[in-house]
Amino acid sequence: METDLTGGAVWEDRGQGFRLDVRRMGIPESFTTSMDAPLRRALQEMEELERGAIANPDEGRMVGHYWLRAPELAPSREITEEIRGTLQRILAFASDLHGKDAFRNYLLIGIGGSALGPQFVAQALGSENDRLVPHFLDNTDPDGIARTLSALSDDLARTLTIVISKSGGTPETRNGMLEAQAAYRAKGLPFGPHACAVTQEGSVLDRTAQEQSFLARFPMWDWVGGRTSELSAVGLLPAALQGIDVQAMLDGAAAMDRATRERDPRLNPAAMLALAWHHATEGAGRRDMVVLPYKDRLALFSRYLQQLVMESLGKERDLDGKVVHQGIAVYGNKGSTDQHAYVQQLREGVPNFFVTFLEVLRDGGSGLEVEPGITSGDYLHGFLLGTRRALHDAGRPSILLTLLEVSPKTVGALIALYERAVGIYASLIHVNAYHQPGVEAGKKAAASVLALQRKVVAALKQGEGTAEQIAAAAGSPEEAETVAHILEHLAANPGRGVRRREKDGSVLYVHER
Repeated sequence: METDLTGGAVWEDRGQGFRLDVRRMGIPESFTTSMDAPLRRALQEMEELERGAIANPDEGRMVGHYWLRAPELAPSREITEEIRGTLQRILAFASDLHGKDAFRNYLLIGIGGSALGPQFVAQALGSENDRLVPHFLDNTDPDGIARTLSALSDDLARTLTIVISKSGGTPETRNGMLEAQAAYRAKGLPFGPHACAVTQEGSVLDRTAQEQSFLARFPMWDWVGGRTSELSAVGLLPAALQGIDVQAMLDGAAAMDRATRERDPRLNPAAMLALAWHHATEGAGRRDMVVLPYKDRLALFSRYLQQLVMESLGKERDLDGKVVHQGIAVYGNKGSTDQHAYVQQLREGVPNFFVTFLEVLRDGGSGLEVEPGITSGDYLHGFLLGTRRALHDAGRPSILLTLLEVSPKTVGALIALYERAVGIYASLIHVNAYHQPGVEAGKKAAASVLALQRKVVAALKQGEGTAEQIAAAAGSPEEAETVAHILEHLAANPGRGVRRREKDGSVLYVHER
């Protein structure tokens, strides 16, 4: 590996086609020196993590996404063999389906980490030569589900559905699977021979897959979190089916992992990135992370990073139980689209952010000259450099991340770089990057609303009333506002058996079944 260091602010690996430049983050040498010891401790903690240390004390769980691209580093031979065996099964399964030419689409049903990573990779590395064309159900919006299934309707017989859920009980994924099953039935097609699952052994989904004779089942392990699962079966299976070189993705990630194991923070790109974040946010989330990839293929990278960064770092309490309200907000779209959207505010508005520019040197496309000696790619590159200069002139900090090209290797390296940077930053601010109590709280709250809805419908069947009256009849008078929202939603959807009517200035709800 070749490295080019300018005050510890530029890291480059020409063999990987990767360069990180944090010189415009305005990091003084004194700050870098003061953070040397904390960064070395954080890197030591990452070493312990890779050796199998318990990362989630409340769950007694290891975190081993790094082993996915270096199985030999796993703490047991059993895990090593599981990783290698799963990869071989994925490659064999994809090769077999490609050889039979039975499918020309895949429909991935998942949410969060079970969809964001696969979507990002599918767009970044897809082409007109895809072996299977990707489609996604990543929400429980019935209109969105219907649109996706309608687009596949005439080709459903040649569509493989991939259902991804660790537990099998995730409502959004379960609902999507039920809707897909109904669509297959409507076409007279059995679901099992058109489906495969990625789930934890013994889960509800695993049992369903066996009962319905799915084509294949692939594992999700409790030591791989959803937001770091792209290089597990979660992401490798759909990528392999699409025809993407998944081994090259793993090789790129493994190479970046080797670089980010460097114990000297000044020679470690992930430590440099974490240091830049810490300086920009004062270690307390005081600036947002704006991600501007100047490449259409990388447009979904900001969405992928939103989960990786915000779910990992957005915590109420630190590891000692102290209330800290940590996190870094992430947003972004793509250049040069952003220049016609919100760069005006970045240049002249509230300075509450830092920018990450993603530059891709190889243009692709036709190479057509739109002006003498100038191509569309030259314009895109010019907009990137011009915007970066304009922001710098206005005192706005930025990071420049340069890729030679968008390829399986560079995408794998990009994923690995940010996974490690998030882990290092979490150590610096003393939070647990590998659990998500806020997400679980939201799921529980949603479940309580649905339980209340069942009580509301039961109460409504006993007689009409206002939202307040129905809430009282359902035994939840304090939930009158939520009950009103539930009733409005039911009344707005024909076929749900609830009608809204007005009488003497009051809104009444009637059950009509």
